[in-house]
Amino acid sequence: MHKVHVEQDLRGKNDAIAEENRKHLREHGIVSLNVMSAPGAGKTSLLCRTIPLLRGKYSIGVIEGDIQTSTDAEKIATLGVPVHQIETGGVCHLDAAMVHSALHSIDLDSIDLLFIENVGNLVCPAEFDLGEDSRVMLLSVSEGDDKPKKYPLMFREARLLLLNKIDLLPHVSFDVQKARREAREINPKLDIIEISCAVGTGFERWIAWIDSFVSEAGHR
Repeated sequence: MHKVHVEQDLRGKNDAIAEENRKHLREHGIVSLNVMSAPGAGKTSLLCRTIPLLRGKYSIGVIEGDIQTSTDAEKIATLGVPVHQIETGGVCHLDAAMVHSALHSIDLDSIDLLFIENVGNLVCPAEFDLGEDSRVMLLSVSEGDDKPKKYPLMFREARLLLLNKIDLLPHVSFDVQKARREAREINPKLDIIEISCAVGTGFERWIAWIDSFVSEAGHR
């Protein structure tokens, strides 16, 4: 009897396409960040506040992933940057093939910084390489401080953790130090920045992190 390892086969195909994506982006001098979080953690709000702060520094493009609707992509489009919507039709994450198709719909010569907003989910997105340079994760304080131990893979795969909605700390039960400690136990190299997309707290550090990362990536 011949046993077919379907999951390994699918993951292998994804990784091969991801490498094509990575090569394609680097050939065009594009630095790319995969932004991941649970639903409602603030990914779109993050981009809506970040993009105007980067205007003049970088030419930005966005790939917007959602299970359904183009609401978030429409918000991003009002900022005057190219955005490509991917509706996954029920799939709980983006994969490399979806991004590969999107890249052929974007004028890559016109951008040097690409944000990929993944589908809101704390499990599946972390399992799929898209060809990005690095991964940024959002965790909102309204979600609870137990998430690092519950969903370790996403914390392990991320390079930066943005603790969002810190303006709500007086109103929620969230131990910032516990969350930071447990996240670093999973990933000792994890950068952590506390922010509020609602009021702009911490965005100086976030923008500085982007500048440092783009310089380090060296594609520009």
